[in-house]
Amino acid sequence: MKNAIVLLFAISLASTLSAQKYFTRTGQVDFLSEAPMEKIEAKNSKATSVLDIETGRLEFAVLVKAFQFEKALMQEHFNENYMESSKFPKATFKGEIADNAAVKYNQDGSYPVKVKGEMTIHGVTQAITAPGVIQVKGGQISAEADFTVLVADYKIEIPALVRDNIAKEVKIAVRTVYEPLKG
Repeated sequence: MKNAIVLLFAISLASTLSAQKYFTRTGQVDFLSEAPMEKIEAKNSKATSVLDIETGRLEFAVLVKAFQFEKALMQEHFNENYMESSKFPKATFKGEIADNAAVKYNQDGSYPVKVKGEMTIHGVTQAITAPGVIQVKGGQISAEADFTVLVADYKIEIPALVRDNIAKEVKIAVRTVYEPLKG
């Protein structure tokens, strides 16, 4: 009988813990480089993310080669010359929602948040803080954030020949819809 009670407690605890975590494998990450000579846009709809709503911990991983460009040549240059995606295949973010207690995950609403953590791009890790919004609607959790990164902060070198074509700052937009992580 004692073992049955312990087993029931363990099962209930596991389901409670897993119910606190949400994930996606289809997060959308877009970037825009707008320079006077050229506008470069790319989209990636294969971002993986896990959100722990109890602690506010948040992680993202994006395969660099999964970014899609309008022009194949831009995509090739992005992967081979700038991001060196064979050497640095992923970009990651690990952090937390700083004001997670203000988000009512069990109540529909739009909750402005601040996300803090470390982003790794091109093998370089930088501390980052970005504004975002958590949306709860009908039990579904989604998140979005828009922020800017400096190319130089991640040691991405731009050849002098095309320096005027590529912005020094890149705008990044993140959009995710989470689902409960089932244990």
